[in-house]
Amino acid sequence: MKRLMIILSCLLLFLASCSSKKEEEIVQPDNEGEQEISVIPNYSLSENQYKIMLPYRPSAARGAITNQISNRVDINELEEGLRRHSTDMFDPKKYVFEEGQYLSTEAVYDLIDSLNPKVKEKKKKEDKIKEHRNNPRVFSHVLEQNFLERKDDSVELVGVSIGISLKSVYKFQTEIGGPDYYEDISKDEMLKEGKKIAEKVLDEVRQQVYDQEGIEDIPVMIALFREEEQSSPVPGSFVAKTEVKQGDKKIGKWETLDEEHVMFPSNKAKDKYYEDYQKFKEFSDKLEEYFPNYVGIVGNGFYVKKNLNRMSIDVPIEFYGQGEIVGFTQYAYGLVKEIFPNHYDFELEVTSADGVESVIFRQAGDEDPTVHIFN
Repeated sequence: MKRLMIILSCLLLFLASCSSKKEEEIVQPDNEGEQEISVIPNYSLSENQYKIMLPYRPSAARGAITNQISNRVDINELEEGLRRHSTDMFDPKKYVFEEGQYLSTEAVYDLIDSLNPKVKEKKKKEDKIKEHRNNPRVFSHVLEQNFLERKDDSVELVGVSIGISLKSVYKFQTEIGGPDYYEDISKDEMLKEGKKIAEKVLDEVRQQVYDQEGIEDIPVMIALFREEEQSSPVPGSFVAKTEVKQGDKKIGKWETLDEEHVMFPSNKAKDKYYEDYQKFKEFSDKLEEYFPNYVGIVGNGFYVKKNLNRMSIDVPIEFYGQGEIVGFTQYAYGLVKEIFPNHYDFELEVTSADGVESVIFRQAGDEDPTVHIFN
């Protein structure tokens, strides 16, 4: 699905940049303060997707996130989820998205270092372990996203979203090359620390954009993200968010978020979402019945307020010819229509050692899935 979405994104952005250029071209300062011509595409992939200007400007803290968060699925969910939550405050129909341009890599690392507890040096190993466990470094990363509004032939920053990534498990060593120790961090402890951190990060964001005339008091949305453990096949989730209105210097009320990613098959899925678990199992069993090279599937159910919002399934298989790929995809397509209801988004990737072989996807409310087989 990701491969197909990338293809569609590139195609739409290319077509948009090639049409109605006079209407879409704007003047924008680059990272060195020089003026450059940018293009706002005429189209987005959906009503909930932001338009993204071309040429694409990477984040001022590019690369920092991969050094701070070790699980790739957590990185993806932090980035994509923050955009998703931003739509409540910054309307995609009105605003254009850009990666964060104000918090540099150095600023991000300074925030992480200064807002995590300092661990005092101890001589005895037992004391070192106790010191770490009493002072866990909860704060992993801060992610900035910007939202721009077109003003005549230019764009203006009108909003910022901040994602604060927090650990659920603290991994530490008492000596270089020594064994790893792990300390579970409760959700309550994480939330308490995260809300304190958010106040400091808000101050830093206000300071970074203060030299932009007229926007020193821009609205800011802040969301707290709870990471999963490093080896988890499914990502963590956002647990709280707050909207800081224009002119406000302090954070007011926080909104609790009820979201979670659940792996299928798993005991958690069986115990908590039994009906969805049974549908997943039926789908898996029927695939196994007809295709001997099938090696099992893994799913990720995304739940919002205990309701299934999206189901993503990865089907790894050993193929011996294009005909087998076509046959397998056709059969899977029929099973998707037969087994899975259409009140949530659905996506399935059929993969082999060579990569993605085919995809089946359906948006909530659509009767028929869309299928694509890669040659």
